[in-house]
Amino acid sequence: MRFLRFILAFGILIAITIFALRLLFPLPDQVDRIDSARIPATAETKLGAATLSAMASHPGKSGTSSLADGREAYAARVLLARAAEQSIDLQYYIWQTDTTGWILLDEVRKAAERGVRVRLLLDDNGIPGLDEELSALNALPNVEIRLFNPFTLRSPKLLSYLFDFPRLNRRMHNKSMTVDGAATVLGGRNIGNIYFDYGSGVHYFDADVLAIGPVVEDVSEDFDRYWASASAYPAELILENAPDGFASLTNNTEEAWASAFASEYIEVIKNTPLVQKIESGTLELEWGKVEFFSDDPAKGLGKADQDDLLLARVIEIAQPQKSFDLVSAYFIPGELGTDILTEFSTDGIKTRTVTNALSATDVPPVHSAYMKYRLALVEAGVEVLELRQQAERPKERNLSSMIVGSASSLHAKTFAVDGEKIFVGSFNFDPRSAQLNTEMGVLIPSARMAQGLAAVLDEASQFYRVQRSEGGDLVWTETAVDGREIILTEEPETGVVQRWIVWFISWLPVEWML
Repeated sequence: MRFLRFILAFGILIAITIFALRLLFPLPDQVDRIDSARIPATAETKLGAATLSAMASHPGKSGTSSLADGREAYAARVLLARAAEQSIDLQYYIWQTDTTGWILLDEVRKAAERGVRVRLLLDDNGIPGLDEELSALNALPNVEIRLFNPFTLRSPKLLSYLFDFPRLNRRMHNKSMTVDGAATVLGGRNIGNIYFDYGSGVHYFDADVLAIGPVVEDVSEDFDRYWASASAYPAELILENAPDGFASLTNNTEEAWASAFASEYIEVIKNTPLVQKIESGTLELEWGKVEFFSDDPAKGLGKADQDDLLLARVIEIAQPQKSFDLVSAYFIPGELGTDILTEFSTDGIKTRTVTNALSATDVPPVHSAYMKYRLALVEAGVEVLELRQQAERPKERNLSSMIVGSASSLHAKTFAVDGEKIFVGSFNFDPRSAQLNTEMGVLIPSARMAQGLAAVLDEASQFYRVQRSEGGDLVWTETAVDGREIILTEEPETGVVQRWIVWFISWLPVEWML
């Protein structure tokens, strides 16, 4: 009884503490806030005039171009910011305080100072160390910044989870940048060095697309939904005034531009005629009816209808007849996903999945959940591939770069159906993307991109092929450069301790939040 009384008293103490902290650090009132709206494309801007002209030649269709190479994807963002005349809308989960982060933030500042309206919607979990600079930017006349599901305790922010976990556990994972209502860049990349595939060390590898046409209107309308959502708080309600913030931004930007790391980005920006090609109508685009998908922003508060979630719509469009290739950096299919994939395979559909090997992943707990479903996929005939960790990969500037680059950790989220269409977006095939984080993406009718992805998956030397041995255990087949096959009986390139930790985590009841 004494122990039970202790537990009861302890529980009451925790409840009182949580209640007190919520009173001390409440969310601000938003009753009087005014929500701005998108500025549609107009012939009064160069980008608008060019894209409207191109759309007239392709009625009802959108034009897309793959941004597979990381440096080119970054250059596209910088160049579009420089070309902006009326508006820039940016929506990101992570914005890092490093070379690419500081430079792009400064380009946004420059655009605002020449009269461009800038709206920056950031998930508050992904901007550590930026409070002062964002506060200073938000004070500029043409800049509006909002924070999604903000932390009311600013330092240390993570302590906010102790008293507001259910809300703060839901994040905005969307990623897009739209300029003058005419062109948009969207996909899986956040803003930071690690996402743009250049330099020494570990990098994520990802995929973006540049789009013009009706899909830009869809992205812009969706941005407005998130901008006006109950989870998006004006930065001035959350961040303290920072008189030194502007000087900090300037100093960090100058250091970023002067760094050796920035040199190749600068060179690519200088030599990429992206905007000129858009304005002259010479940019090579694939035209088709691109479908846009996005979660209801109410998901950020756990109030979205299950039928409106991106997961339900993804399942609807993932109905292959011949082949299905799925690439997900963080892959936890769950029982539902496993059933869908195994049914594809048993119906004679060539089904392949790709995720990071344990040695390549940056989130081992995700691997601990994924491996619980791996055997069932293999037994059903699904071709299960895991990206090998390699220090150096060929730097190709083509579609195959979506998967194979200098990166050692996959970050892409995409799937191809029947070699005819491809989905590119922010959606990881795991419980967090399905139920907790908000996500977005586009389905593109592109045989070239879909078959290009399939060709990458055919390159056996880049992946471990997970199979079942005659004894019933899983084995990993590594294909050497000379074509030899090497059979491995343990998770490749890992140690006993690493494997034990992942095994231990697999028994914990945490899959729902991974």
